[in-house]
Amino acid sequence: MVWRSTAAEAKKPDGASRRAAMKSRIDAGVPVGILGYRDGVPVAWCSIAPRETYRALGGLDDTGTGEQVWALVCFFIKREHRGQGLAKGLLLAAIDHAARNGATIVEAYPVDPDSPSYRFMGFVETFTKAGFLKVGRAGQRRYVMRFSIPR
Repeated sequence: MVWRSTAAEAKKPDGASRRAAMKSRIDAGVPVGILGYRDGVPVAWCSIAPRETYRALGGLDDTGTGEQVWALVCFFIKREHRGQGLAKGLLLAAIDHAARNGATIVEAYPVDPDSPSYRFMGFVETFTKAGFLKVGRAGQRRYVMRFSIPR
């Protein structure tokens, strides 16, 4: 909810309020992301949705270009499943999910591995290996990277 919260929602940072805010979006049909499963059990999450469903992320201005930009802003993998290649699989599934829902570009905001913050947004190397290109910066730590979905 960090990148989705309205000003009013941000004033209620407790878990129950965040869950209720996320549920209200899901109930309204707003895309919020995908889950990753291992042996039928959810073990991972990726926040991937149309960029306009988030607060300002620092990406490029696509006004009037006709591009449908989806933003990938968060990964979570349960600790015991980390280091097993799930981030790559989750990233590829997120691109596929966005493409199947009309995206023409997936934009992400990863950091370098030694970054002291924003690590939940992923690492540059993961996105580079998946074919994303650096197109700018969003603040001091985050890069803006893009993947153009073949038409």
